Amino acid sequence: MILSELNINEKAVIVKIKGRGAFRKRITEMGFVKGKIIKLIKKAPLNDPVVYEIMGYEISLRNSEASLIEIVSEAESVITTTPQLNNQTSEEILLNNAKAIEKNINVVLIGNPNCGKTTLFNHASNSHEHVGNYSGVTIDAKSAIFKYKDYNINIIDLPGTYSLSAYSPEELYVRNYILNEVPDIVINVVDSSNIERNLFLTTQLIDMDIKAVVALNMYDELEKKGDKFNFEKIGAMIGFPFAPTVSSRGRGIFNLFNKVIELYEDQSKTFRHVHINYGENIEQSIKAIQEKIKINKSITDKFSSRFIAIKLIEKDKAIENLIKNSSNFDEISKVTSKQIEILEKNLLEDSETLITDAKYGFIAGALKETYKEAPHKSITKSKIIDSFITHKLFGFPIFIFFMWVMFQTTFTLGKFPMKWIDMFVNQISIILNNNLPNSSFKDLLIDGIIHGVGGVIVFLPNILLLFFFISLMEDTGYLARAAFIVDKIMHKIGLHGKSFIPLIMGFGCNVPAIMATRTIESRNDRILTILINPFMSCSARLPVYILIIGAVFPNHAGNVLFLIYIIGIVIASLVAIIFKKTIFKATDVPFVMELPPYRMPTIKNITKHMWNKATQYLRKMSGIILIASILIWALGYFPRNVEPLKNNINKNYTQNSEQLENSYIGKIGKFVEPVMSPLGFDWRMSVSLLAGISGKEIVVSTLGVLFQTKNESDLANNNLINKLKEAKQNTNSRVALFNPITAFSYLIFILVYFPCIAVIAAIKKETGSWKWSVFTIFYSTSLAWILAFLIQFFGKIYYL
Repeated sequence: MILSELNINEKAVIVKIKGRGAFRKRITEMGFVKGKIIKLIKKAPLNDPVVYEIMGYEISLRNSEASLIEIVSEAESVITTTPQLNNQTSEEILLNNAKAIEKNINVVLIGNPNCGKTTLFNHASNSHEHVGNYSGVTIDAKSAIFKYKDYNINIIDLPGTYSLSAYSPEELYVRNYILNEVPDIVINVVDSSNIERNLFLTTQLIDMDIKAVVALNMYDELEKKGDKFNFEKIGAMIGFPFAPTVSSRGRGIFNLFNKVIELYEDQSKTFRHVHINYGENIEQSIKAIQEKIKINKSITDKFSSRFIAIKLIEKDKAIENLIKNSSNFDEISKVTSKQIEILEKNLLEDSETLITDAKYGFIAGALKETYKEAPHKSITKSKIIDSFITHKLFGFPIFIFFMWVMFQTTFTLGKFPMKWIDMFVNQISIILNNNLPNSSFKDLLIDGIIHGVGGVIVFLPNILLLFFFISLMEDTGYLARAAFIVDKIMHKIGLHGKSFIPLIMGFGCNVPAIMATRTIESRNDRILTILINPFMSCSARLPVYILIIGAVFPNHAGNVLFLIYIIGIVIASLVAIIFKKTIFKATDVPFVMELPPYRMPTIKNITKHMWNKATQYLRKMSGIILIASILIWALGYFPRNVEPLKNNINKNYTQNSEQLENSYIGKIGKFVEPVMSPLGFDWRMSVSLLAGISGKEIVVSTLGVLFQTKNESDLANNNLINKLKEAKQNTNSRVALFNPITAFSYLIFILVYFPCIAVIAAIKKETGSWKWSVFTIFYSTSLAWILAFLIQFFGKIYYL
């Protein structure tokens, strides 16, 4: 019986908790666990909620929650008592009966038609049932009970079905049976000769958040074909135990039910709940719908809110009927309709097709790592493309070449619009300088705002080009292939290829990249990926690279830019190896790398992606970068205590230099200069690095403020790159400040040191602790100083 049927002052023993994951966890934490005696104390005036006594505490439950707890009551114990037990106390009798019922396991078999499900049912239960799955056949479930070890297995054979949608009576019947009857264990029978198609049903069981074991049936046929399948690895990936069986011969049946018992007793080392990653757009829609569904506890206690949300996106009418009595059904319907409209408009595909494609992408990713076919299969167009893109010899060179083209194009093609914007900014400076009277406001406007913000905005074309390539990789599906290509290398450094996707995303921005690590379910791997993610050069660093490279390495700009990004990847890899051997020693948990179908990228999506990044960049111009530029200018402008110089050819330059050195920012720079001078950095470079803590673009705006001159005749050529070329180590020196050695050490310092404040906040949020944020600040900055020092030391030896 169920707990909601218990009478006042009657005792019972809990034998099963039927609710789904979140409910089970909450209810067990309250003390409702198997084998515990519970007593009904009192009921509310309307009989809901009800107060129970368990483990010395009084706890109230709603009847809807109590109905998900299976018990053995005192009344049932009296009925089932045998004469041999008459000398026992009532509590002993109750506990003994409960233990007997705990040994009853309700198991259902589901699978595709002709997967050998009924044969398995017959062999396990010694039955002779025949279940048809033909049009017009009455839908029914065959059941049998058999004893295995100390357990009574109540096994139910459900009709064959290809999915758990609501298109056919079979599909709807099987799904409703699982949702309403809540079996203890589901055995998903999979045809080993057609694994990819059969696993589609498995992905739906994953979404339902239930306990399942996969019976890899007809495994002898797979072996005869010469195919190789690492079923233990894929089981660890998707969180379901796999057991190979040949039901026609009875092979593997005992092993299968051993895994069933392990899972029932919560002793399975393989079982875990995973989320299939449907991609950023779909995941956002799922989350939006889930938030509305979760308001209804009576629904989420029984059913997975994620499963319901996914089915609503698939326009499943049966699921709509399931939740139509919820208090906010109209609100759920409105949100669902809106999200479907957004998805279909942005992705140009029916929402159900999008979910299906993502599931098959998940399956393809899992099989790519675990399944090796014999060389006689028919080849699809997608496989033809993958045969080159992910080839063990060609795949990596293709990936390297694509990355080189991305960075080469970002610099070479981007320099033309960059020059146009720079000319426009300089022209504004000339107009303002010629038409405004000399004043502090004029200096603020030209030196603080125009040179500060304008020095950063010129790099907008380069940012857009970088995001064009990143968007191209995402939309075509190549990004997932890139992760697969480097998977072997990632394993060498102690990570999975799936970690590579957040790392590649770091080329755009480290903040969303760090958030993307949520798809990595191993906490150790997730934190490790977060810690090395800042070494992926985000788009905020790109303006600094282009500025310094343009000033010092103009003849090899694209190659040097590519080298910086490669160095970032190498540093991340080396740090990951060290951390994996020291801090994160736990055993790796394997993951599925989704391989979505190849799609032709649409101009609309790419343009939208680039526009979003452009608007974010421009918002920074009008926000933090503007404020930082004004602050840097003010710190460099005050106090005004430098005497005018006479009879000096370079009096404007010298006076301005002395003013900066004696200003507040000059004092700050001089204070930190002793620490930075071994790296070849002067006080201005040191100040720019301090300013870059808030955002790496601010490094450029700071340099734009600090390296501008008051020479009016030079305003027409007031290009920051030219100013850096002309900069000397000090006023009386002829040695270039940004020589190749110092410039390169400066670039590496920018690459490695303190990630921006937003990244630190993201690390805290994703790890749940300031510990890792503080650790990142100190270890990355220390590493940056050491690397820059080594470049200076060995660079000077080489040149000397």
